[in-house]
Amino acid sequence: KLEGLTFVLTGSLTSFSRDDAKEKVRIAGGNVAESVSKKTSYIVSGKDPGSKLDRAEELGVKILTESEFLELVR
Repeated sequence: KLEGLTFVLTGSLTSFSRDDAKEKVRIAGGNVAESVSKKTSYIVSGKDPGSKLDRAEELGVKILTESEFLELVR
């Protein structure tokens, strides 16, 4: 479902831990990166996101809320 897509997580997630979120992406065939680049498909933005969100906006990376992310990985 997420094959070929790369995700970056930033901020605190409320529905699950960051490790659980990474596992959901990997199970669905996607990749998880620690930093934002032109190759990033989506950034998942939780509470208090920080500089990764700023970088994603600069690069035009699609930003997902936690609820949008949950819909994508279901």
